Amino acid sequence: MLQMSPKSEVVHPVDQVPPPRQLAVLGLQHVLVMYAGAVAVPLIVGHALGLAAGDIAFLVSADLFACGLASLVQSLGLPGFGVRLPVMMGVTFASVAPMLALIAAGKAAGAPQAQTLQVIYGSVIAAGVFGVAAAPLIGRMARLFPPVVTGTVILTIGISLMRIGIDWAAGGQASAPDYGAPANLGIAAFVLVAILGLMRFAQGFLRNIAVLVGLALGVGLCLGLGRMSLDAVAQAPWLRLVGPFHFGLPRLELVPAATMCLVMLVVMIESFGMFMALGAMVGRPLDTRTLANGLRADGLGAILGGVFNTFPYTSFSQNVGLVGVTGVTSRYVCAAGGAIMLALSVSPKLGALVAAVPPAVLGGAGLVMFGMVLATGVRVLSEADLAADRHNALIVAVSVGLGMIPVVSDKFFQAMPAALGPLLHSGILLATLAAVALNLAFNGLKAR
Repeated sequence: MLQMSPKSEVVHPVDQVPPPRQLAVLGLQHVLVMYAGAVAVPLIVGHALGLAAGDIAFLVSADLFACGLASLVQSLGLPGFGVRLPVMMGVTFASVAPMLALIAAGKAAGAPQAQTLQVIYGSVIAAGVFGVAAAPLIGRMARLFPPVVTGTVILTIGISLMRIGIDWAAGGQASAPDYGAPANLGIAAFVLVAILGLMRFAQGFLRNIAVLVGLALGVGLCLGLGRMSLDAVAQAPWLRLVGPFHFGLPRLELVPAATMCLVMLVVMIESFGMFMALGAMVGRPLDTRTLANGLRADGLGAILGGVFNTFPYTSFSQNVGLVGVTGVTSRYVCAAGGAIMLALSVSPKLGALVAAVPPAVLGGAGLVMFGMVLATGVRVLSEADLAADRHNALIVAVSVGLGMIPVVSDKFFQAMPAALGPLLHSGILLATLAAVALNLAFNGLKAR
């Protein structure tokens, strides 16, 4: 399997606990990288439902709470659960479209907001139970992922993530009024140059936290330019506990539950590819049992989400980029990140501080991290010897091409049934399924 490159030497191996101060700082670095994506889904759902500001804030806190718990399970492990690699969990965007459709149907029927949320949470719990039950079956698929497939999946993950990093650098969402403004591009460039400078000239621990230092410098620049507001921090309370079933007991309805189970299947296939990628990056080949444990933790994360008033979880690809950039492969760093998210969930003021970081600051870091994921895919593909094997080159070409459809054209599949949305709008899943199918067609089950 792939080893870390000499310039990205392993600083803390997977099972080594870094010194306490390093552990806290490295964990915070992971949290900052994933925070924007982690809270995006509850914000989208809350606004779509028309919830009051206090209820939306509660959804964010609940999301961080469940996200922290799920990350601890995935990275530290429980009997039968957890891949025990440097993995952090976050709400999957594959669940957004089905939930928005359910919200629209509820509004059309005049259903109360709480009732719609109860149906969503019942569906999320059902999907989690399905995920736990299906994990062993999906975990046996390791033979379907030789280097030509694994490399293609990692490459597609990197390219797909690049869209997120580019949007961040431009100012967030394309609908933002200052999207692409020179000030945003300049801030992103400043953070990018700062990280690259630290990676080139810094030594030791400072080099390992280059991304965090770059983010901090970007925040300082934004504060100095008056482009970062701390008003939300001042208004947020210091303490608020998250409890289960805040909006009432879940409701189980067949069609929404079946749709969310399809989303869970999509999530698990994406996670499978990500686990294989991460195992390659840290030099730890994954066996069938470990893969099943990781996928089972995804299912448990969804159950936790439904119980604690939030949504289905997946292993976040964004943090894989940090592993490639820093060489810090300790799973305890991600466990520290999970603990920090738990702390943020009970202190809305701290969460508001992290949420106040402008997207352009995250964009400068995203270009580095997501590019490292892409480069890892290229390195894995080098094991497949594309120059000597035209079949493998064809597999990569077609699979990556299919995976790019949702990235370059979000309306390409607009005439297809809405039920196929979780499949057709996931470039990673399209590339994964295509690479597996084409590899079987051209190479069989041989390791190529």
